[in-house]
Order: sequence, then structure tokens, then C-alpha cells
Amino acid sequence: MKKNITLQAKQIIKNKFESTNIPKLDTALVSFSGGTDSSLIVAMIKNGVYKAKKVYLIYVDVGEGPNDIANAKMKAKHFGFPLKIINAKKELSQKWLPWAIWANSDYQGYPVSTCITRHLIAKHISIEAKKLNADAIFEGASGKGNDQFRKTNVYAYFIPKAEIIYPVRDFDLTRTEEEILTEYWKIPLTEVIKGGNDTTVWANSIGSGAIDLKTEIPDSVWTWLTPPKKAPDKPTIISLQFENGLPIALNGKKLGLFDLLWKLDTIAGKNGIGYIDMFEDQMLNLKSREIYEAPAATVILKAHKDLEGMCLAKQERLFKTTIEEKWAYHIYHGDWFHPLVRSLEAFMQNMQHVVEGELTIELYKGNVTILDRKSKNSIFRPDIRGLHSKSFDQKLNKGVAAMTALQYKILADREQKIK
Repeated sequence: MKKNITLQAKQIIKNKFESTNIPKLDTALVSFSGGTDSSLIVAMIKNGVYKAKKVYLIYVDVGEGPNDIANAKMKAKHFGFPLKIINAKKELSQKWLPWAIWANSDYQGYPVSTCITRHLIAKHISIEAKKLNADAIFEGASGKGNDQFRKTNVYAYFIPKAEIIYPVRDFDLTRTEEEILTEYWKIPLTEVIKGGNDTTVWANSIGSGAIDLKTEIPDSVWTWLTPPKKAPDKPTIISLQFENGLPIALNGKKLGLFDLLWKLDTIAGKNGIGYIDMFEDQMLNLKSREIYEAPAATVILKAHKDLEGMCLAKQERLFKTTIEEKWAYHIYHGDWFHPLVRSLEAFMQNMQHVVEGELTIELYKGNVTILDRKSKNSIFRPDIRGLHSKSFDQKLNKGVAAMTALQYKILADREQKIK
């Protein structure tokens, strides 16, 4: 078996690497996650496929958790290159994720997560590339996914003259070929499922691009989720307090957004909340089956949208859904730094000051049920709308109804003439 792997690996190296004109570099920066793709890039440099005098591995921490960071450190040590870890968790939770909440973020059922962090990671990689005066930035994205576009857009915005290298794409490597080279170069394997995962406090992407219709998802891939059928038989009741359209307290305890999301991920995930299995229309207009777990995002987005329904006027809500859809589309399609996105965000943020209150929520075997709502800014008025109320004379609406029906009499008359 090992002999066969060696022969296959040498064939790949001969056919795909040695036949390609590869630039020599002085300083190379690798956007390093410790996953298969980025680890393979470092192995290529280590084994002379790419020649660089200085190599730096940069890991941007957007909340993956201690296991992923430990894995990245272990692999960097294995390769013998320096690893710099940039903590972007605070920036993500304070400056980026609020927009996802205000936008009730949803792209075809996906709560817009990985696409946000890809922009943030590329921004920090750009800053480091400038500091190091890097000749090139290495990225692990394939030529079949979305990240090649998202990150290239960011690099074009921050460092337009830099050379961005995507070895998996540029050598047209299949995942099978990557696995052969991984074994040949003795790269430590840490993935639970093919394709790995991308974890943040907002959502965990499972095996993106590697899931087909028959792929079984083992329970070991979940960071927080207990499958609903294994979740507790007794519901969990929580309270969420919102201010300026953002959750600020969980069960009466005020928390920063990152800590609140992490705690809620654990609580909601334990109750089977946040499993997403969907078909996603990607940037190349190709469909992929995508698996996510998003416990906290599922709860917060439902709660936020419900609170908006209580506090925003009808016209605001209807128009905002159009803005939300545009925002999610552009973030998914790599446009975080586009000026249109800033304009969309300005509209959404302008109305969030009234989205304030507290909700009591039941979590039970995958279901999120809102039990109670309180808001000083509520414009829900049962004292006026309620059927038992005598707040206004209903007879006044007889003339209003006649006027709204008048257009239909005119339309009916036209239809008769046409016939």
C-alpha cells in the first residue's frame, strides 16, 4: 500500500508540479488553518515545490476553539516554520457579527457565517503581508469553492499588487490527490470528516464541498449539537435581553456578544438546536450540499426577527426584508468591502435603536418556541386591535373598505369589456 502511495505521489509531482513554471520567492506568507489544504501548501514549500527564503504561517483566530489552535500549533511545529496567531475574536463579535444579527442574516437557509470570517481573515493576512513585505500569499482554497473569490476580493482591496497563490486550484488537485500527497509527505491527519470544518461562534461548517447525498455525518463532528432524537426530554427555558437590536444578556446575566454566543451555543446545541442540511447555490452557480450547526445563531435570529416584528412599523419591516436579502447575497458573494454593503448596513442600523426588550424562549429537541415578549418600544397594541376592545368605532371602516374595493370593480368592468 505504501509503495503504491509513493508511486502515485511521484506521478502527481511529475505531472502537475515539475511541468509547471513556479516562481521563486523571497518571503512567502501562508494563511494557515492547520487543515488539509493549508498544511499541504506548507509541505509543498518544505519539499521544494515552491522555493522561498523566508516562510511565515499566519493563523487568524475567529473563535475556532482551543482544539483547532492546538492542531495548528502542532502542525507548524511539525513543519518547522514560525506560526503567528492573531486573535480576531473580539473584532468579529463587536464589529462584524452585529451586522449579521441586524440583517437577520440568511442566504438560502445559511446564517451567513464562514463568508464573513473569510473576509476578516483575509483583511488580517493583508496587514501582515504588508508588514513582512511578502512576495506572495498562499491560500488553501480550491477552484471549485467560494473562498477563492472572497479572499481575492479582499486582497485586491488592501494589497492590489500582491501575488496570491492558490496551489490546490492552480495545480488542479483533486481531494484524492491531496490525500495521496498528505500521506506521502507524512502530514499529520486531524480531520474527523473529509473537508474538515470551519468553526466560529456563529456557525460551524461541516465538510464543505465534500458532502454528497450518501455521506453519513458522524456525531463526533459536532462542536455543540446533540442530535434532536438524543436531546433531553425536558425543555430548557432561557431569557434573552436585547438592546439596540443586539443580545446583551442571557438568563439575566449581561455578557459580551462573543461570550453570550459561546454559552448559548452550548445550551441550545444540547437541546438539538441548530442543525442545517441544505442545498446551496454557490458563486460558480453550482449546487453543493452543505451541513452546518448554528445553535446560537438559530435562536438569536429568530428572537431578533420576532422582536423587530413587535417594534418596527409595517413599512419598515417589508422594505427591510429586501435590504436583508441584498446584504446576505453580497456578503456571501465576497463583497464585504463594497460601498453598497455599507449603504445597506446604514439603513438597517438606523432602525435598531427601537429593537429593545426581553424574550422568554423554550428550547426543546430542535425546536425554538418564544413563550413571552416584553418591550417598552412595542407598537403591538391589543388594547386597540383586540376583538374585545371598544377603542374605535368599527363603522368608520365601512367607507374605507368601499374605497379599497373600488379598484376591483373597475378591473372587473375592464375584464367584461375584453371578453
